[in-house]
Amino acid sequence: MGNNPDKYIIDSIDKLALSDISFALYRLPQTDSCHLVLQTEGYPKELDDLSNLKEEKGFVMAPFVISSQKKVLIIKPEAIACGWNEIGKTLSDFHKSRMIKKIESEDITPRKESCKEDYKEIFERFIGPLKEGRFRKLVLSRYITEPVKKEFSVAEAFIDACNSYPRMFIYLCHTPIAGTWLGSTPEIFLSGHTLQWHTVALAGTMCVRDEEIPTDWDEKNCKEQKFVADYVRQKLRRFPLKGNIEEKGPYTARAGMLVHRKTDFLFKLENDECLGKLIESLHPTPAVCGLPKEKAWKFITENEGYDRRYYSGIIGWLDVENETNLFVNLRCMEVGNSHARLYAGSGLLESSDIESEWEETNRKLATMKKVLNDENNN
Repeated sequence: MGNNPDKYIIDSIDKLALSDISFALYRLPQTDSCHLVLQTEGYPKELDDLSNLKEEKGFVMAPFVISSQKKVLIIKPEAIACGWNEIGKTLSDFHKSRMIKKIESEDITPRKESCKEDYKEIFERFIGPLKEGRFRKLVLSRYITEPVKKEFSVAEAFIDACNSYPRMFIYLCHTPIAGTWLGSTPEIFLSGHTLQWHTVALAGTMCVRDEEIPTDWDEKNCKEQKFVADYVRQKLRRFPLKGNIEEKGPYTARAGMLVHRKTDFLFKLENDECLGKLIESLHPTPAVCGLPKEKAWKFITENEGYDRRYYSGIIGWLDVENETNLFVNLRCMEVGNSHARLYAGSGLLESSDIESEWEETNRKLATMKKVLNDENNN
């Protein structure tokens, strides 16, 4: 069946996305099988601290900044399924056994088109401290709102994303707490299991043109990615490891119509009890925040001009004893009643210029724009 489920599954998922039920659909990069995680009763578990994830199993959604209003959410795996046949049966059994309460989606307030003049004002606010040497890197993000037609199907949008972006982690996540989110992200946060763990340093961006993969990275992109790689390596070395860290890269990795500069880090932990602390230590990486980390994190929240919510947080499946696949929540959108909020960002160094950074965010926004527009036009 590939990524083309029947109409019953589409309709069932769309109904769940308007209900009080928490669920997640996801597909791992370079695979065909989709996975369903369904919590049949109650709200998702909320955590105040990423370090507590070591004791959990389920689908994780963590914000860029954890607060009393935005906590780490865990959808409990009370029903799980893999492949559309299994997913269809699981949904059918669930609908037979449970009345679903419809709730109103968050009403996302439309905003005027993100104006370059507005972006320039914030860019100047960020580039000044970089040139003064107060920061080595800062990540500046922005969002736009796009209209959503009444007949828009989040399930079909998820399938479209799966078919359009085979190299990316695709997810659809709905909870009564955070609302409905759909994303297509290229960046592994942490994956693997007890025998071996994997994380990456992903930064730098160039366009794919005429299916030609560019590899001529300039100094700015190389430097930006090296900052992330150095940070990850430094953090990993603070934990008890079995053997050495194995590194692969940096190399050019494709993500849709963009490429990024990437280094893989493979390692083994002496004790998985410290996994929660490792997650807490890595988040947020300089790929979505900056350096020095704590100062950059504070600067961004005070000066970016809006709340990132779950954009640039952590998303994915967590099961320490078996298989974990957590990703950085990039190239994503939050879907409301009549509008969707689409997010994108770019890494700034002291040498950055506004034209290239503005265009980079436009190219990243195009990932979810394509999915949204394809479904709006059906």
